[in-house]
Amino acid sequence: MTFLSLQTDPGQAFAPVTLDLGQAAFEAEAIRTWLLQLDHPFQVVRVGEALGLCAPQALHSGTQSAEWIGQLSPLPVHRLGDPWFRATHGLRWAYMTGAMANGIASEELVIAAGKAGLLGSFGAAGLVPSRIEAAIQQIQQALPQGPYAFNLIHSPNEDALERNGCELFLKHGVSTVEASAYLDLTPHIVRYRVSGLEVNAEGQLIARNRVIAKVSRPEVARKFMEPPPERLLRELLAQNWITEQQAHWAAQMPMADDLTVEADSGGHTDNRPLVALLPGILALRDEIQAERGYAVPLRVGVGGGLGTPAAVLAAFAMGAAYVVTGSVNQGCREAGASEHTKHLLAQAEMADVAMAPAADMFEMGVELQVLKRGTLFPMRARKLYELYRTYESLEDIPDAERTRLEQQTFRQPLDAVWESTRSFFNERDPEVIARAQDHPKRKMALVFRWYLGLSSRWSNHGETGRETDYQIWCGPAMGAFNDWVRGSYLEAPDQRTVVAVATHLMQGAAYLSRVQQLRWLGALIPPELNAYRPEPQA
Repeated sequence: MTFLSLQTDPGQAFAPVTLDLGQAAFEAEAIRTWLLQLDHPFQVVRVGEALGLCAPQALHSGTQSAEWIGQLSPLPVHRLGDPWFRATHGLRWAYMTGAMANGIASEELVIAAGKAGLLGSFGAAGLVPSRIEAAIQQIQQALPQGPYAFNLIHSPNEDALERNGCELFLKHGVSTVEASAYLDLTPHIVRYRVSGLEVNAEGQLIARNRVIAKVSRPEVARKFMEPPPERLLRELLAQNWITEQQAHWAAQMPMADDLTVEADSGGHTDNRPLVALLPGILALRDEIQAERGYAVPLRVGVGGGLGTPAAVLAAFAMGAAYVVTGSVNQGCREAGASEHTKHLLAQAEMADVAMAPAADMFEMGVELQVLKRGTLFPMRARKLYELYRTYESLEDIPDAERTRLEQQTFRQPLDAVWESTRSFFNERDPEVIARAQDHPKRKMALVFRWYLGLSSRWSNHGETGRETDYQIWCGPAMGAFNDWVRGSYLEAPDQRTVVAVATHLMQGAAYLSRVQQLRWLGALIPPELNAYRPEPQA
C-alpha cells in the first residue's frame, strides 16, 4: 500500500486534534476514491508520518491523536469556468464542442452535447445552404430550447457562402453562431449581430443574436471586443438590414459575447502556444472593458490543445471562462467522419500532425493542421501550393509534373477537373467562375482547390480507394488524448462518445485540481494519485 507524506519546513507546527479513524483515509487508493467525491469537503490530517483525509465530522470525535494540516474545498464540475457563460447559454458545464467543417461536427454530435447540457457547434462551413437548412431543422426539433450553435466561417473567396449562412441563421432564429477564420469583420457577421439588438421589458439592451468568436491574434480579437465599425453599420443601413435604432445601440456592445482563444488546434490554426497567447488576450479584454464599461463584460475561453484533464485544468487555472474541444470529438461515434478516419485518429500520436494548404484560403497561403499518419494528403497538398507559387497557369506546368499530378493526385486529366470545378461553382457561386474566366492563375487555384476540397469529403464519407488522400483535420491534442486513455475503455474508438469525452475531461480537471490543493498543502503525491483514469459512467 502507498501512503502520502508531508514535506514541511523546519520547525513548522500544526494544530493538534483527535480523530475518528473510521472516518479517515490514509492509503493512496482510498484517498483517490475520496478525492473523486467532488461535492464533498475534506480535512487533511497527519497521524505519525502518514497523511490522510477525513470527513469534517471526524475531527475532535475520536481518540486518535493527529495534526490538522488544512482542508480541501468541494469542487463540483460546474464550478469550473465562468458561471455567466453557463447561464447565458443555458449550460450545465462551461464546456463547448467546436465546429468541425463539412458536418464533421454533425447534427448527432450537437444534439448529444445539447441533451447533456453542453454547447455543441454544428460544422456548417463548406456545406451548401440546403444541407445547412436541413441541419437547422433537425437540431431545432431535437433541442427546441437549445443549447446549440452554428458555425459561420469567413469565406474571403466565396462571399456568397458567408452571406447565405447569415441569412439562413436569421431566417430560422439561430441565436448563437461560432464565428471562425475571420481576418476582419464583414457585413455579414455584423448584420447577424446588430439585427438582433433590442431592449427588453426592463429597459436593458440585449443581444438576441449571440456571437462566439474564435481568434488567435490580438489584432483580430480587438475587432470582436470593440463595437462594430461605423462604415459597416452605414452599409447595413443602406441595405435596410438594420434599423437606425439598432445602429445606435451597436455602439454600446462588443461584436462578440464570448471570445475563444485558439491555440495549437486542428484545422485553421496559427499554432500559438496557449500559455503565451491567453494572458495577452485577457489583458486586452480588461483594457477594453475599462475603457468601454460594457454592461456585460466579454468572456474569454480557450480552444486548441485540450486533449487531457491536465490541459483543461491549465486553461481554467489561467483564467479561461470556458473550454472548447475539437480534434478529440472527431474520433467520437457521433462525428460525421468515416470509420477508417476514426481508427486513424485513435492511433495518432502527438507528432503525427503536419501543416498543409487550406482549401478556402489557398491563394492567401493560409495553412491548416492535419493528420499525416496513414495519408499522403499533407505532402500532395504542399506540392500543389509549390506549383501554384511557381507557375502562372496550368499550361506552364512541365509535362512530366503535369503527368504525375494527373496520375497520382487527381487521377484524371486536369481539363476534366476544370470542367467538374466549373459545374460545381456554377451551382454554388457562379461569380467564382466569372472571376477566373480570363485569369489563368486563378483558374489554376480553383483546379488545385478541387483536390483540397474533396479530400476532406473523402475522409468523411470513407471514399474507397482514396484512403491515401484523406484530409483529416487534427491537432496534437488527439495524440495526447490517446496517450491518456490508453488501457482504459476509451482506448477503443467505438466507446468514444462526445459526452463521455467531455465528462472525463471535466471531471478529471476537477480531480487534478484537488490533487494540486494537496500539493499546495505540502503533500508529496505518489504517481498513482497524479493521474485521472477514465472509467465507464453509470
